[in-house]
Amino acid sequence: MTGNHRGLRYNVQRGSCAAAVVLLAATAGAGPVHADTQPTPVPSGAVLRLPVVPDRVDAASPGCTKGSHTVMKAVPWAQQQLGLGRLAQFTEGSGVTVGVVDTGVSASASALHGRVAGTHDALQDCVGHGTFVAGIVAAAPRAGSGFSGVAPAAKVFAARGTDAAGTARADLVAQGIRAAVNGGAEVVEVSAALARTTPALTSAVHYAQQHDVLVVAPAVPDTQDTSAYGTAPPERFWPAAESGVLAVVDVDIDGHRPDTAFVPARVDLAAPGQGVTGVGPSGAGHYLASGASVAAGFVTGAAALVRAYQPELTAQQVAARLKATSYPADVPRLDVSGALTRVSATEQPVRGLQKPAIRLRPVADHSAAQGRALTLAGCGLLVALVLGAAGWLTRNSRRGGAQ
Repeated sequence: MTGNHRGLRYNVQRGSCAAAVVLLAATAGAGPVHADTQPTPVPSGAVLRLPVVPDRVDAASPGCTKGSHTVMKAVPWAQQQLGLGRLAQFTEGSGVTVGVVDTGVSASASALHGRVAGTHDALQDCVGHGTFVAGIVAAAPRAGSGFSGVAPAAKVFAARGTDAAGTARADLVAQGIRAAVNGGAEVVEVSAALARTTPALTSAVHYAQQHDVLVVAPAVPDTQDTSAYGTAPPERFWPAAESGVLAVVDVDIDGHRPDTAFVPARVDLAAPGQGVTGVGPSGAGHYLASGASVAAGFVTGAAALVRAYQPELTAQQVAARLKATSYPADVPRLDVSGALTRVSATEQPVRGLQKPAIRLRPVADHSAAQGRALTLAGCGLLVALVLGAAGWLTRNSRRGGAQ
């Protein structure tokens, strides 16, 4: 795009119609205006050699996950694909608390500083996985780093769904869900995908639903090794298999899942989850992680944005919005911007939601699309009037000269 056309777009957006008339005349023969192109995302691992954050540590060996000192300065591929940089004009998730039921969340993680509360045992994270997922949800941008979370102004309530080494248990997950609900969370991410459920876990999910809290969970385990489950691996994993829980699977940069991945009986959404960049429990650098629990973090962050932007929606309606506005695919893919700005034509009305219209907040120094269109139309009319008047004056002056 030429400099003149950039100036034209800027002035029209600001409503400077007089300047636009001059620019229209000056650029009349400059050729068509081309849309700005987005950089092609590349896998995070191809840019930097980042350490991989584990989902558990060896309980027999002392020490926790070591801090990373390698910073991802470029915007990671997942953030680029989801277009997260364009969402701050709508909301950043302020006022919403997100529960993360995982290995804990480090309260000292700089990208989450001042926004982490939780149960007494969950404010430290020896493994690092819970802090990584919390960062996907709510990490704030930092100078010199290209990474930030989906809802960088949201608060985090940390709860343990695992033992100290990172092994998930149904009783701990159930306790974690209840603790997050009681801690004020409006969305709860559970990183565990358990082969069996318990009455306590089912009861905890129902407890969340009774309090209008949306539960998001991986539809499959993070591991791609199905051999541990025998020749007939289970198709359902909990709590994702519970009715009303938003079940998520992971995809790579090309929208594919690993060939050896589990095939769940039911899944609602797919989101980035292979080779994803994030923060860890210590150090100023970044890590890599993969799996459906990572993808659940992106969906959880999107749900937090919707809850902040449209607080009148119930948890059920937020889930319906995320699914209805997703990209069509074998497994519908998360579209965060779409969830905030549009409603799919195929979306079914949700009980209690009479008007699916989107509430747009005014943005300083920017007009809405309709305003820009009306301004352009008005400027076009003004140009036509100016040119018509100039032609009329020219013809009259020629007649006067002839006389």
